Order: sequence, then structure tokens, then C-alpha cells
Amino acid sequence: MKLMRRRRKSSLSPWPKLIPLSKRKSRVCIEDFGSPFSPGQDFSYFYSTLPRILAGNELREAVSAVVRAWRGKKQVILGMGAHVIKVGLSPLIIDAMERRIFTLVAMNGAGAIHDMEIAMVGRTSEDVEAGLSTGSFGMAEETGRFFNEAVRRGARRGLGIGRALGEMIIKEGFPHSGRSILASGVRLGIPVTVHIAVGTDTVHVHPGADGASLGRGTLRDFHIFGKAVSRLEGGVYLNVGSAVILPEMFLKALSLVRNLGAKARKITTVNMDFIQHYRPIMNVVKRPTKDGGRGYALTGHHEILLPLFLAAVKEELHHGKC
Repeated sequence: MKLMRRRRKSSLSPWPKLIPLSKRKSRVCIEDFGSPFSPGQDFSYFYSTLPRILAGNELREAVSAVVRAWRGKKQVILGMGAHVIKVGLSPLIIDAMERRIFTLVAMNGAGAIHDMEIAMVGRTSEDVEAGLSTGSFGMAEETGRFFNEAVRRGARRGLGIGRALGEMIIKEGFPHSGRSILASGVRLGIPVTVHIAVGTDTVHVHPGADGASLGRGTLRDFHIFGKAVSRLEGGVYLNVGSAVILPEMFLKALSLVRNLGAKARKITTVNMDFIQHYRPIMNVVKRPTKDGGRGYALTGHHEILLPLFLAAVKEELHHGKC
């Protein structure tokens, strides 16, 4: 015998409840739209035409954070990968250093090599594939000789790699030292630190490479970097184009200074890259700002995004905006 089940009468209305469009919350309004650029206008006008939506808003907020830090005499630390130099941005970074926008510049080993070669001969960045096929990749004689000699001499004097290289560039009178971030740091009294992983840079295969000197020099630079991070409260840390070494180093330095009692919680962090990688997102944007502050991820090519960012900072400083 089959049991017959009664159908329950549905309590749901066959039609959804509708609301007036005027009462619905909307996240995009025409007041936030961008506007066309008019030929002949200045940068300030162009900057004002950007949409106040998503990255347009985040760009403005990150710029304003740098301006507030500068006015409050707080730290604005730039961590940068080598690609930033390879796309021709050294003059912009040096200009920001001269204006005291950056209080410290940190770079990886490859960045230091490119910076030094620019100072020496005005060019850098070899064809890796062609050189690798013949075994000539990374074998430039002068690059390895000067780099390793500077590091050895600096280690004996208790200097970090950044300071040692900057002094060597100036001492040797390299023809393009004015384009060197390392030399500019010495000239301006602004720390430029170099953070290496032994074996990752071409100069480590040269006969003059000395592991003890490299380790001593880069550890000294880590301590200099950490001291700046200990004063980062109210300041800004920018990571531009480093996917592993600088994000990892920043996270360790931040944990260290907090362990030692530094406040360093109300901070702004910014990651700029043409691809958003895991470590910069976690170690720069999210984790350090979990207990205060704000992190931003701005995506774009360095040769476009960083000039736009620095121009906007200078524009706000010039016009007294924040």
C-alpha cells in the first residue's frame, strides 16, 4: 500500500518584493566619474580628472599618506627591486631623495649591481639568454671587481653594503655617478641599504667574492633598515617591484622592532608592481597593517605608475593639499 504524502502549501510569495531604485544603496555615483583631459592643461588638472573609484581612490589615499608623513617628519621608506632601475627610474628616485620625500631606500643585490654599472658606464642589463648559452652571463670583470672590493673594504670599516658601494662610486669618480642612487645616498646623508641572498647575484661568482664580507655588510644594512622601521609609526613603507627578498625582510624587521617595544602599528604600506605576488600582498599590504594603519596594492608598470605616484606627491606638497 502506497502512502500518499500531502503537499505543503508554500509560504513563499510567487513574486519578489521590490524597492525603489532611489532607496537602494549604490557604490558608484556620477560624482566619482573621471573627466576627459583637456589639451594644454597641467598635471594638477590631469590628476583631478582620474575617477574617484577603486584604484583611483587608493592612489590618492596612498599619495596623501606620504604627504602627511613628510609634513609630520615621519619615515617614508622605499623598498625597491632591480627592475625599477632597469626601466629608467633612478633620476626620479634621486629627485625624491633630494626633496627628502624618502628617508631610506632599500634595494636587493641586483639593484645595487645595476646602479653601479649605470654609474660606471651609463648602461646595464645584459642579454641573459645569449650570455647563458656561452657561459659569459654575469662575467663582466669590472662589475665583480669593484663591487666585491667595495664590500670587503666596507666590512673592515663596519659599513653596510649600500654605504660601501656609494663611497666607492664617488671615490672612483665614475662618469655617471649623478645617476646613482647609492652615491646619492652618501651625498645626501640618506641611508641606502642593500639586502642580498648569497648566490643570487652575478658578483657572487667572481673570484673576489667573500662570503664573510657580504654577510657582514648586508647584516649591517638590515640593522640600519630595522632602526628606520622602528620609527615607522605614522609613516609609510613602499615596496616597488620586489616579490620576495624585501617583503620578507620588511616583515622580519617589523616583528623584531615590535618585539623590542617599538610602536610601529599605525602605518601605511603600499605595494606597487605589474603583478601582485603572494609575499608582497601578505607581508607588506595585509599582515603589517592588521592591527592598525592601511595597506594598498597598486598594479601597473613601474615606468608608468611610479612617475605618476611621485608626481602626485610633489603636486600635493606644492599646493598644500593632503
